[in-house]
Amino acid sequence: MPEHVLVTGGAGYIGAHACKALARAGYVPVCFDNLSTGWEAAVKFGPLERGDLMDAAAIRAALARWKPVAVMHFAALSLVGDSMTDPGRYWRVNVGGALNLIEACLAEGVGRFVFSSTCATYGDQDGVVLDEETPQRPINAYGASKLAIEQMLGNFGASHGLQSVIFRYFNVAGADPEGEVGERHEPETHLIPLMLDAVEGKRAALTVFGSDYATADGTCLRDYVHVTDLAEAHVRGLRWLQDGRGSRVFCLGTGTGYSVREVIDHARVVTNRAVPIVEGARRAGDAAALVCGSARAREELGWAPERGLDAMIRDAWRWSQGRGF
Repeated sequence: MPEHVLVTGGAGYIGAHACKALARAGYVPVCFDNLSTGWEAAVKFGPLERGDLMDAAAIRAALARWKPVAVMHFAALSLVGDSMTDPGRYWRVNVGGALNLIEACLAEGVGRFVFSSTCATYGDQDGVVLDEETPQRPINAYGASKLAIEQMLGNFGASHGLQSVIFRYFNVAGADPEGEVGERHEPETHLIPLMLDAVEGKRAALTVFGSDYATADGTCLRDYVHVTDLAEAHVRGLRWLQDGRGSRVFCLGTGTGYSVREVIDHARVVTNRAVPIVEGARRAGDAAALVCGSARAREELGWAPERGLDAMIRDAWRWSQGRGF
């Protein structure tokens, strides 16, 4: 019998790619999603359980029905700017929803939990490559809510034996190279799809938010990881737990940062088109430079990113031109 994995947020960008990676690895991903930001058309690799993490009974019912070997938790509010203006919503939805999910897992005997966290838990720490031992000092409610969930997992692990793998990562980009799933948000806030929309004329220009940061060219610098590489890491995290290796935190990144202007330069080469831009003010909560190492994931999970920035832009460009969902 194939093993089931409940994937919260499985109709979203990263969750849908994780479902594809799980199916490819022989699991049956069960997507649990309220479709508030996800897309039913992205649920292609297993069944859909339409439900909300604020509804504890619905979570328990889904777990009882499918009896998954683990949960992968992606569902969350994730807009940094929004979290700065409405922090209460992030604490209610992200932390409250995760608590419901964790308690439902324990009630239904699901003892393995793979959590999609974020390097936003570190805050603004320039000049260092962030790793699992870097102190966590979030500067926005999004990062703070994710850190709270990490701490909850530690508490429930100590008291109830819940085993968890936590992944921290930054900017995820690209699309499934086969074109089955890709990135689509409404509203869109991520740099690469916004940039490609500007290239295609779907928006007038890409806004560069801030050009006076303490970086080489004044624009924010970030570590980008291909969504397919990221999804494969989550499958490795699941297997880590199934092998009985215990709770662990892993950072996922390339260790190399690219500024906004450098990403734009790469896009010009990949698409062979101009990228129209306008200069904008800084956004509240944005850190200047965030780069993530992944030495532990390489050494212990055997994971390494295989696809660079050009591949991310190329795959996203292909998806954008044949836009699905």
